[in-house]
Amino acid sequence: MARFRRRFCLTLIALVLLVLIITVVLKALTPEDPPFGGPDGVELILDRRNEIQSVNKKPEQTRMNDSPQPDKDAQLEAALRRFPPPNYYLHAFYYIWYGNPKFDGKYIHWDHPQLPHWDSQVAKRYPQGRHSPPDDIGANFYPSLGAYSSRDPSVIEAHMQQLRTAAIGVVAVSWYPPNMSDDNGEATDDIVSLLMEVAHKYHIKVLFHIEPYKGRDEVNMFTNVKYIIEKYGEHPAFFKYRTNTGKLLPLFYVYDSYLMNSDQWAKLLKYTESSSIRDTPYDAIFIALLVEEKQKRDILTAGFDGLYTYFATNGFSYGSTQKNWDSIKAFCEDNNLIFIPSVGPGYIDTGVRPWNFQNTRNRINGKYYETALSAALQARPDFISITSFNEWHEGTQIEMAIPKTSQTAYLDYLPNKPAIYLEITRKWASIFGGERRKWQE
Repeated sequence: MARFRRRFCLTLIALVLLVLIITVVLKALTPEDPPFGGPDGVELILDRRNEIQSVNKKPEQTRMNDSPQPDKDAQLEAALRRFPPPNYYLHAFYYIWYGNPKFDGKYIHWDHPQLPHWDSQVAKRYPQGRHSPPDDIGANFYPSLGAYSSRDPSVIEAHMQQLRTAAIGVVAVSWYPPNMSDDNGEATDDIVSLLMEVAHKYHIKVLFHIEPYKGRDEVNMFTNVKYIIEKYGEHPAFFKYRTNTGKLLPLFYVYDSYLMNSDQWAKLLKYTESSSIRDTPYDAIFIALLVEEKQKRDILTAGFDGLYTYFATNGFSYGSTQKNWDSIKAFCEDNNLIFIPSVGPGYIDTGVRPWNFQNTRNRINGKYYETALSAALQARPDFISITSFNEWHEGTQIEMAIPKTSQTAYLDYLPNKPAIYLEITRKWASIFGGERRKWQE
């Protein structure tokens, strides 16, 4: 009997130890940070149907890279826990127009021409011609990834990692309709699907920054918005926002919106017009570019839902002048418009406009950027947009840059490290989150 008791006690002790070990292991595996929580603890209202469709994809819809990869998935989840949570009220303008011989057969945009001044006498005093990558690129800084291609999956992956390091939740991708491009590039719409796939892995959302493509008018704007929503609208990375009226809608920035007059826009954006996009499956939040003060009224009468300022050059335009942001915000509040000031780390475009010294804004080792972010927060904006993640031609990038010695003299972020502007963004994303909490109290 004593032997039986001893055996029973040993078995019981072993069982208790086993339960304790299992409990410790499971606790260690519990993620510390929720993947979609914003810095302010308020989640953006996302379309759960998108998430469900992603899980329930039919086999023929599944991409090759969706096959089970438990090791890679575990590594990614571990990496995501080390990143700050994404702030979905912080948007970064993102450009996918870069190309190189490996992925595109030639350099695209890195070989940007040096644009002549409109005054022929002034133009004679400055160099003209194209840049010759990879050592000579159309920029004043040099990217740490080199003269990359926007089609390169490893580049997109690196960009998403940098964006998450900075706590940026949304990229506003520069967009032209299929088979169309800017004057110096090639069509890029076919890159968007890959971008969205990689962005989704990192819990980053994608919205569209519609460029002033050739022949843009109210009719083909409707067609192109319809195209975007039908092609990308059900992807889980597609950005949607719950308005104060309860509608869950995409958001579009419209660059150089003033190139169409307010009567044209009204046909698309006013509820009273028979050709309106409103209350159709393609309704959305449309954000106009504010350059001159007089455009405020035009934006209102055109039927836009809000405005943004884009330019990273304080004082360049009425909209980009930071001291005007409080009054612009007041105008927006009075007229039920969304206000999105745009902030940038600096500006220099003499690599492509060698005569344009007057618009250069020195980075001052990050102080210029922090001043802009502080001014934006003071205006209590609905969102903040960053100009830019990677517009290298205009020197507004927060993407990592490195010192480079070649025939071209490049600027760099020294004495700071390549990630300095990502770190500054991360800090202010957290501050923005805290301020938003106060505004909602």
